[in-house]
Amino acid sequence: MRFSIPRAQAQPGPRAQINDSHYSDGEKRIRMAIVTNIPAPYRMPVYEILAVDVQIDLKVIYCSGREPDRKWDLRAARFEQMHLCERFINYRGRFIHFNPDVWGTLSSFRPDVVITTGFNPTHLLAYAYARRYGAKHVAMTDGTLGSEEKLSQLHRWIRRGVYAGTQSFIGSSNGSFDLYRAYGIDDARYYKSHLCADNTAFFAAPAVEKRYDFIFCGRFVAVKNPLFVLEVARQVATRLGRRITVAFVGSGEMEVEMRSAAAEISEQVEAVFPGFATQDELPQLYGSARIFMFPTRWDPWGVVANEACAAGLPVLVTPVAGSAGELVRDGENGFVLPLDLERWVDAAITLLSDPDMYARFSVRSRELVGEYTYENAALGIRNAALAAVGREKRT
Repeated sequence: MRFSIPRAQAQPGPRAQINDSHYSDGEKRIRMAIVTNIPAPYRMPVYEILAVDVQIDLKVIYCSGREPDRKWDLRAARFEQMHLCERFINYRGRFIHFNPDVWGTLSSFRPDVVITTGFNPTHLLAYAYARRYGAKHVAMTDGTLGSEEKLSQLHRWIRRGVYAGTQSFIGSSNGSFDLYRAYGIDDARYYKSHLCADNTAFFAAPAVEKRYDFIFCGRFVAVKNPLFVLEVARQVATRLGRRITVAFVGSGEMEVEMRSAAAEISEQVEAVFPGFATQDELPQLYGSARIFMFPTRWDPWGVVANEACAAGLPVLVTPVAGSAGELVRDGENGFVLPLDLERWVDAAITLLSDPDMYARFSVRSRELVGEYTYENAALGIRNAALAAVGREKRT
């Protein structure tokens, strides 16, 4: 079903702290269309900031209202948006969107800039529209060399073709920039738009009792590796000679298996399953734990790391997460470790046993996450769009 929010009904969002010194009242606002898969809680506040920027006339076009494996709590949008007629297939756990009506939607809006966030057929149609009608194209990705290393030659060929007709490139991390470099894109055309959590909500959350030694937050699926956390907890309990407590926040297909595994080691590990948590509940849940466990086997970034850092938690993470080495720095606010059980157990015990190290890591987590804000993320998108139409002046 297609619907839109008329501009007259759009509520103003928070104003970005953006330097508008190069803007002239005589200049036309840039009509910017962002074509993306689904609404995401970590991107909606960014769009709200862009929606009140004096240089931008924004429309966000969604392929779908929600994909079946996402249980995000989404508040009402405060920017102009359009949901296309929902058409997608689930292919090997990935949702492939094909929305022919994106062409008509773009034709009605007549954008100066089209930003696409992927390479689904819908994104490719949006790119084709931009080329056909002279709109500038901006590519936006959360991907990294690691997350795209298994792409087929066909996928890479499509990317090269799209990038050849693209004016600016937005990445969420340094890993995204490395990915663009692999396609021969010049560094001067990159713009960063971090993935963010609501730092303000976490910073303002009252202190709560540390009920859990470890916390895992995310989908209960094999790629997120929640059973590894249980095994780490069991071995830590054995070596410390006490029961370890773990909170598993989220939901997913592995929940029955996880509960069964937890029951088998219940004398050593107390596993608690609070269920899916809303955005308002997350600060206190993270705050009630000591260490965040992020043993993912594949993750282009991982906003859960932002949430944990904003709560002041040290983080244990695998090198394949995009946030590893950038937001989570080995020996500064956590440990970046391969999936070697003994090394994870050693690191966890070190943090649980050394109050001074724990305090340093906790403070450093909040320092590092401080620049990962919705305002900075909006600035990256805005500057990429201005550059695409020849209006951005770097300072």
